Amino acid sequence: MALPPAVAGLLGDEAGELLAALGQPAPVSIRLNPAKPVEMAGSPVPWCTQGRYLPERPVFTLDPFLHAGAYYVQEAGSMVLECAVKACGLLPDGAVALDLCAAPGGKATHLAALLPGSALLVANETDPARQAVLTENVWKWGRPDTVLTQAAPEDFEALGAFCDLVLVDAPCSGEGMFRKDPHARAQWGENLVETCAARQQRILESAWHLVKPGGHLIYSTCTWEVRENEDQVQRLVDRGAVPVTIPVEEAWGMLPATAGVRCYPHRVRGEGFFIALLHKPGRGPGEAIGRLGPHPGNGTDQLPGEVVPWVREAETCAAIRREDVLYAVEARWEGRVRTLMAALRTTAPGTPVARYKGGAWWPHPALALGGRCHHRAFATLDLDRARALAYLRGEALPGTDTDGFALVRHGGMGLGWAKGAGKRWNNLWPAAWRIRMR
Repeated sequence: MALPPAVAGLLGDEAGELLAALGQPAPVSIRLNPAKPVEMAGSPVPWCTQGRYLPERPVFTLDPFLHAGAYYVQEAGSMVLECAVKACGLLPDGAVALDLCAAPGGKATHLAALLPGSALLVANETDPARQAVLTENVWKWGRPDTVLTQAAPEDFEALGAFCDLVLVDAPCSGEGMFRKDPHARAQWGENLVETCAARQQRILESAWHLVKPGGHLIYSTCTWEVRENEDQVQRLVDRGAVPVTIPVEEAWGMLPATAGVRCYPHRVRGEGFFIALLHKPGRGPGEAIGRLGPHPGNGTDQLPGEVVPWVREAETCAAIRREDVLYAVEARWEGRVRTLMAALRTTAPGTPVARYKGGAWWPHPALALGGRCHHRAFATLDLDRARALAYLRGEALPGTDTDGFALVRHGGMGLGWAKGAGKRWNNLWPAAWRIRMR
């Protein structure tokens, strides 16, 4: 395998070291969910508080804690996002953060862990198939006040500058994944680089419109091409963006770029990555929402009485019903979320808490996995690993005189639901999420 000419030119004498590193096994790393503590053997990723290197690659599919959202499997280099978010400084109370290209969910779940509890996170993905994976990962991570949208970046522009932080983890030519992904090597070419650069430019033009004066934009790729990295950043600098230094330690092996930070596998224990942080000068109004204007919450949509006991701090939540699904969002965000719904294709306007079925409310799978679930409102089925795997495969659970709904747990973490059927508990784990491996 030969390096792309531009990469070899950038590295000079180090090109051979990078080529040798690409022939070595990739390190295995995960990022823990601070809201769902679990013990995992491994060593710390220095630049990420919750990042861990594992001594070997386990069969992640057969770990119930993965399905419970206790951690996310992610290459370590991209976890430097934490350093960029910290470099933004203290986000204002009630901040809005947007992950514009969010699938499959690595950066979105990392943002979910880094943002203050008072923030609203919007995770967007245009592709329907990739959006399904994003939805699963976000719901399993379990952060309240996360909205999922499926819109083109330019569709957001009607909302004006409403974000305190915008993340663009852009589609790219994928050079940084050459070690892990043979497809990335096979598809690479000059035409792909040019196509990606043009697309990135369009995405960033829309993204910059959405940043409030005083806010920040984080731009990242998993490639080393200057045309997809520094050149894209420079276009925003030419429009008034101010580059912000992302503090990294020399011992980590990352290379400062003209604007941003570069990761190479021969220097960093991770894959290839580029990240830059930009500040929009000035001060913006706290509730800027563009020419659509704010959509007021109607103040009357509350959770149904039978659902209220299921939801922690239900009195602070507004209910948004879409067809047969009921979503909960902090009341302070109801107007903003309804504005998003009016302007964009919104696939989940908050945390789904219940589904109306057969004339009654059933708890939604996302509720079991989320931070708003009130465990004491339900009978609980605490399963060991073997029984948890049986549940995740879709098998019914044994029981006697079973009735109503039970919260299935593993290691004290909510996993899913079961419904009583006399001598067994019927399995309500979503069919699309079931384990097929034996």
